[in-house]
Amino acid sequence: DKAPLSKSLLLVPSAISILLTLLFQHYQKFFAYNLQAVKEDFQIWRLVCGRTICLDLKDTFCSSLLIYNFRIFERRYGSRKFSSFLLGAWMLSALFDLLLVEITQYMFGITINSLPSGFLGPVFALFVPFYSSIPRVQVTQVLGHFSITNKSLVYILGLQLLTSGSYIWILALSGLLSGICYNSSILKVHQILCVPRWVAKIFSWTLEPVFSSAEPTNEVRVGMGATVDIQRQQRMELLDRQIMMSQVAQMRRQRQQQGGMINWNRLFPPLRHRHNANYQDHHPSEQGIPPPTEVSEEQVARLMEMGFSRGDALEALRASNNDLNVATNFLLQH
Repeated sequence: DKAPLSKSLLLVPSAISILLTLLFQHYQKFFAYNLQAVKEDFQIWRLVCGRTICLDLKDTFCSSLLIYNFRIFERRYGSRKFSSFLLGAWMLSALFDLLLVEITQYMFGITINSLPSGFLGPVFALFVPFYSSIPRVQVTQVLGHFSITNKSLVYILGLQLLTSGSYIWILALSGLLSGICYNSSILKVHQILCVPRWVAKIFSWTLEPVFSSAEPTNEVRVGMGATVDIQRQQRMELLDRQIMMSQVAQMRRQRQQQGGMINWNRLFPPLRHRHNANYQDHHPSEQGIPPPTEVSEEQVARLMEMGFSRGDALEALRASNNDLNVATNFLLQH
């Protein structure tokens, strides 16, 4: 749900890869990532075909699982921003592929004529925002010393994909470099390599209805977690979400009666003072009111790119102490 681009990247390349492997093997040569043909014969089209479809089913399986896990970024930032990241990482990784091949040949005398095919550069690039923005939650421990977190399986899949080919480390390194360049806004790459708004609207009208999914029900089955702690955590999150939604419904009714914007400061105090043991239910005095939190313009721009107004983005970020995840999740749900 809310990730049509991830669903299309999961289904279409995988289906084509399976067909090429089982039925149309004589067409695999057109999807080979042959750098020699690109440099000597100027077959630029191989940079598109060779960097989109995997010719190895193991790479197809691992990259599909990683795309499925990385769908959280499309839900968080929106399909247009997510597609812009993939486009920028795809183009930058193609450039880094050629540079790394030349550096390897110059320093070690190793001539590399071809690289593994597939949508691997952007997949490795997604590890950069995954490492920096997804919180690490410990699930269990092995032998009392090694922690297993909610991110361990994704890293294991990335390691499996990294060891599946001889020169796939070049694709991994170029993908990580492109992810760092795009995620850190080096040379304003995110402003140059982005999907135009009109292109995003065309795909939203044509392809999104095909790959969109129905919203799942709000009912949570008993025992869906692997352990009692996970089940308890899921039930607490569900209860917290229901309380927040009831508060929003009440504030919207008041806004319809009185007019104006949502009173965010009345809505978010439980979040802002959740860890404050001295928090009282009565209103603080004017002298005890803390100064307003400074809001990052970059975070405001991210929320506005998702379609929210500047006023709601500013108020949500201030009320959540400039926490982009909390503000985004709240605005998306309401």
